[in-house]
Amino acid sequence: MKLDRGALRDRLSDTIIGTDRVYLGDFVALLDLPGDITAADHYRPGHLTASGFVVSPDQTSVALVHHRKLHRWLQPGGHLEVGDADLEAAARRELAEEIGLTGLTSFGIFDVDIHTFPARRDTPEHLHFDIRFAFQSPTFELLVLEGVNDARWVALQEMEEYEVDESVLRPVGKLGEQLLSGSTRE
Repeated sequence: MKLDRGALRDRLSDTIIGTDRVYLGDFVALLDLPGDITAADHYRPGHLTASGFVVSPDQTSVALVHHRKLHRWLQPGGHLEVGDADLEAAARRELAEEIGLTGLTSFGIFDVDIHTFPARRDTPEHLHFDIRFAFQSPTFELLVLEGVNDARWVALQEMEEYEVDESVLRPVGKLGEQLLSGSTRE
């Protein structure tokens, strides 16, 4: 994937607000590193990833997947690939690959997060610098596809029952606020 680092730096500076600003310096530092920070094998300190927080057609729930390797409920997303046109295209591809969702309405970048991905047999512990997009689905149908054990629409008020961590709860809370204010409606 060809990444315009300057454009992403500007977009993040314009987009990241509130509590997310704590991540801005680390994202800028990553963007200043040599090498291909979009490659899944860029381990020091990590690489960019893209994910999608998808609200249901009636805007009452968010799609979560039970991650096959991490054994946790998360938003769909993952590594960037060479054929991805941009970060949003990567998030859309991941949504199609993991839960079969296409034809989504995009609300753009709405969150960022930096989280540790644990060491595995063939990869060292490293950071995922996750760019998160908000989408609305045209359908309630979720498929269980690549890399997931399960996929569900989870009501905003039921998130904690799925033992999701703060990196999921925080953006879901932001989505809930935006839904209540009507700022994600078409």
